[in-house]
Amino acid sequence: MSNPPASSTKPAAVSPLRVAMASFIGTTVEYYDFFIYGTAAALVFPELFFPDASPAIGILLSFATFGVGFLARPLGGVVFGHFGDRVGRKRMLVISLVGMGSATVLMGLLPGYAQIGIAAPILLTLLRLVQGFVVGGEWGGATLMAVEHAPTAKKGFFGSFSQMGAPAGTSVATLAFFAVSQLPDEQFLSWGWRLPFLFSAVLIVIGLFIRLSLTESPDFAEVKAQSAVVRMPIAEAFRKHWKEILLIAGTYLSQGVFAYICMAYLVSYGTTVAGISRTFALAGVFVAGIVAVILYPVFGSLSDTFGRKTMYLLGAVAMGVVIGPAFALINTGNPWLFMAAQVLVFGIAMAPAAGVTGSLFTMVFDADVRYSGVSIGYTLSQVVGSAFAPTIATALYASTKSSTSIVTYLLIVSAISIVSVILLPGGWGRAGAAHQLVRDQAASTSNTADAETFSTPTVLDADSAEPLHVLDK
Repeated sequence: MSNPPASSTKPAAVSPLRVAMASFIGTTVEYYDFFIYGTAAALVFPELFFPDASPAIGILLSFATFGVGFLARPLGGVVFGHFGDRVGRKRMLVISLVGMGSATVLMGLLPGYAQIGIAAPILLTLLRLVQGFVVGGEWGGATLMAVEHAPTAKKGFFGSFSQMGAPAGTSVATLAFFAVSQLPDEQFLSWGWRLPFLFSAVLIVIGLFIRLSLTESPDFAEVKAQSAVVRMPIAEAFRKHWKEILLIAGTYLSQGVFAYICMAYLVSYGTTVAGISRTFALAGVFVAGIVAVILYPVFGSLSDTFGRKTMYLLGAVAMGVVIGPAFALINTGNPWLFMAAQVLVFGIAMAPAAGVTGSLFTMVFDADVRYSGVSIGYTLSQVVGSAFAPTIATALYASTKSSTSIVTYLLIVSAISIVSVILLPGGWGRAGAAHQLVRDQAASTSNTADAETFSTPTVLDADSAEPLHVLDK
């Protein structure tokens, strides 16, 4: 009798589309939880948790608690990145989903200032810190699962699915608040605003069912099979890729800042400054989010042909070009033009950059430190840029009474991202895409290299036929 075949060290084959859809749905749930806070910070929290402050100061304090969540994101990125590179991507994604859902449901049950006094904003801030810690490790893990399961020639397309979760989560959160905002103001402020937070419990169950059905990332499985798991992934990521980490932070800066300006600040600006109804302010975010969900995979797919850096640069430039006209539309006070402005910025201009973020950032790092490297660069940018973008915008308008100062701030942010993406490793256009294809293929192959040396094979540049070391940056 013949001996049974040796068991493979690789996980069972799984459809890349199934994994990408699972990343999309799970990330949608996570960002729904994270974003409903931003909507509540604009519409509810100033009155319920900071009632003694003036309206302007109340909004400022509310957005400050919104920004506090970002302070915990780097720590979450470090912790989840460390264990994601040591024990696997899948397990970390399950933990992040449960942690986020628990914090969000507790927010929905939290008494206001009138009931428990100063303890109310303190507890709200603590729960926001938990949200920030958990979401700090969410994006990196979901993106890695989608990109590492994808075939080399379609990493841009499948890598866009985890990115789609952000606008999708925003749209679902906005729709939830739109529904409860139809209640009379007294009912909305007393209990109606809590329903979107409590609804998170249902979404968490759905997300867990999907994520528990996935197999582990093949890239991590190969690293583990070769006994190449790094003991201290964070230290190794900084040793090998510190320049890339900083450049990723700078590249993502404009995308993160513009996103939170659109999702949080413009809702407040539209209702308090431009005189737009709460219903139309929320509808603008919802429609823009739907447009973004449609366009992200389009640009992700285009990046597989024309290059990831090319698509990202297009988005970074587009954001800077449209922000001035967008504020001009908002300042008319016309609700339909407000919606058009949101679609122009959040739905269209950001899409080329956001659609390729996952694949561009992920493949910069070696598989053994990829979770750590991606998470640190991404969350560092969130702290520096996204965290207090609504607060900065609120303060700028309060001091100048003009949207020009906000536009100037956003133009500076765009310029930083443009310079950073130019400096990132990789080529441009079709040549850059062909070069990246060769690099990605070699990077995947190198996972089977000797566990002690993790050698970097020499391959030919797709355009120049010159030999290059694919992991040299």
